[in-house]
Amino acid sequence: MRILVAFLTLTMTSCVYAQQAVPAQVLDLQAWKLTVPFRNKGDKQALEVAQPKLSKYSHPDAFFVSKSGDAVVFRAHCGGARTRNSDYPRSELREMLPDGSDEIAWSTDDGGRHELEMEVAITQLPKEKSHVVCAQIHDSEDDVIMIRLEQHKLFVERNELERVMLDKRYQLGTKFTLKIVAEEGEIKVFYNSQLKFSWKVSRPGCYFKAGCYTQSNTRKGDLPNAYAEVAITRIKISHTN
Repeated sequence: MRILVAFLTLTMTSCVYAQQAVPAQVLDLQAWKLTVPFRNKGDKQALEVAQPKLSKYSHPDAFFVSKSGDAVVFRAHCGGARTRNSDYPRSELREMLPDGSDEIAWSTDDGGRHELEMEVAITQLPKEKSHVVCAQIHDSEDDVIMIRLEQHKLFVERNELERVMLDKRYQLGTKFTLKIVAEEGEIKVFYNSQLKFSWKVSRPGCYFKAGCYTQSNTRKGDLPNAYAEVAITRIKISHTN
C-alpha cells in the first residue's frame, strides 16, 4: 500500500509539473535571448539562454510564470553572476533577429522605426541599494537610455545627462505601460500613453533590452539572496522601414 501511495504521489506531482506554464507560453520570446544570474558551465560569466532552448526554459529563482499566470517574473539576486563589463546581476532579455538566430543591431537614424512596448510592474527591490533597471536601449558599447527605479523615483537615465522623471512616487507592484520609439534620429519614451521624453540622438548598433537588471551587489551592502524583481505582462517589438 505504501508503495502504491508513493507511486500515485509521484505520478500526480509529475502531472502537475508537466502542466506548469513556461514563460514562452505567456510572452512571445522568439526574438529574444535571456541572461540569468547563474554561472555558465566552465565559465565565470552569467548564463545565456537563446532560442530554441528559451522556448522551454524557466527557472524558479530567476525566470518563471507568476502565480496569477498572466506575467513572467524576472528576478536577479545581488550575489548572482554578472556579465562581462558589468558590476551587477541581471535576469534580462536581449533583442535578437525575428527568428532568434542571431543578435540584431539597428540605428536611431537608419530611416526605420524601432519600437518596444511593454506592460510591466516592478515588484521588489534590494534593501540597501534599492535600484533596478527594467528596460533599455543599448548600443555596441554602452546603454543609450535606461528606465530605472531608485526607491520611489522612476525615470529615464542617460549617461552624464539629466534624468527625465516618469513617476516621483512609484509604488512597488503598480503596473504601467511603457513605449520606447527610435525614429529619424530621435528617441521617445511614452509612460502610461503620455509622451514623457524626447531626445535627438544618433546611435548605431542599437538593440532593446527588458527584464530585471538589479543595480546592487554584495559590495553595496546587500545580502547575496537580496534581489530586485520585475513582472512583465506584455512585450512587443516592431521594426518598420
